[in-house]
Amino acid sequence: MKWVYIAAGIALFVKILIMSNPAPDLSRSIVESVVQDSGVPNAVSGIIFRNRLYDTIFEVVVFTIAIMGAHYLLANEKPSTKVYRFTDRPSIVLARLGATIAALVGIELAIRGHLSPGGGFAAGVAGGTAIGLVAITSSPERMQSIYKRWHAATWEKVSVLIFVVLAAITLSGFELPHGEMGALVSGGVLPILNFLVAVKVALGSWAVILVFIRYRGLL
Repeated sequence: MKWVYIAAGIALFVKILIMSNPAPDLSRSIVESVVQDSGVPNAVSGIIFRNRLYDTIFEVVVFTIAIMGAHYLLANEKPSTKVYRFTDRPSIVLARLGATIAALVGIELAIRGHLSPGGGFAAGVAGGTAIGLVAITSSPERMQSIYKRWHAATWEKVSVLIFVVLAAITLSGFELPHGEMGALVSGGVLPILNFLVAVKVALGSWAVILVFIRYRGLL
């Protein structure tokens, strides 16, 4: 996978050198320009996934490298013999209730992040929080088996690759129709990028949680 990331980085670098940036239109406010150009009422999502898409690409890549670094740095350590987790019933119920709420919030932010405050990173953090709350109330073996059963590691890598490809296509000037302003299916490729970031952050958080449980015995 590292050669794919290197090739994507080289392609983006060449694109930066070749493509020219158009002169900005200062006849209207920046917020109005962002909303009109992106086709979504949430100007923050328009900036993150369109106007400053270069930054977002590298933020996703940096998060991926951080996950790989956690695996690399702890790979040679001896796994912990004891895992600290909640065992009393009230704490388990409260933690899993919080996990359910966090998961629902994450799903809502992933789907509607381009229309309202929130976005892919916030959705991924909410999803990772839900997974963490479940992890401190479950056995490590169960969490690991679920992670492998649903091929979470594969989906994490696929989400990154799809994000990079769609971002490169968008940066080349090709965009999907914006649709109706304020509708759920609007903003062209922005909702897709938003959802991919949410998946990446949530599954990446899950991977890091499992690593720290295995080698540190706690979150």
